[in-house]
Amino acid sequence: MNTPKTEHTQRADESERARETESRSHHSPAGEAGGEKRSEKSSQGAEKHAEKKSDAASAEKKADAAAEKRSDSAKSSAVKPKARGKNNVRMLRMERMMSKAELARRAGLSTLTIDRVEKGMACRMDTKRKILEALGLTPSDRVKVFGDDD
Repeated sequence: MNTPKTEHTQRADESERARETESRSHHSPAGEAGGEKRSEKSSQGAEKHAEKKSDAASAEKKADAAAEKRSDSAKSSAVKPKARGKNNVRMLRMERMMSKAELARRAGLSTLTIDRVEKGMACRMDTKRKILEALGLTPSDRVKVFGDDD
């Protein structure tokens, strides 16, 4: 009596047949059909590998080009800090033989903030007051140091 094979048993039979065929092809001499099939498979595998490599390289080139476009557009659309013009902070600091770090410590600010102010970038009124006090000046000397734009 023949019972219908289930899908699971059919797959098991197929995989067993495939293993038998494969084991036979490994035992055949290189000149026979099995050896030729293996070399065909290996050459096909090498071709596929080369295709994957070239696909990966072209994808990498595309990604690099896209990143370059983004960086170019970011450079042109980047928000730049507002420059206010030159001030006399650096000159006064140098006259007092004070380093940026020393001025920053006395004013309770970071050296980066001092650097930005000396470059003429905008800063808060409180920052200006702290710098004036650290330089030993009064708030009325603000115009001499920062100009009359405020």
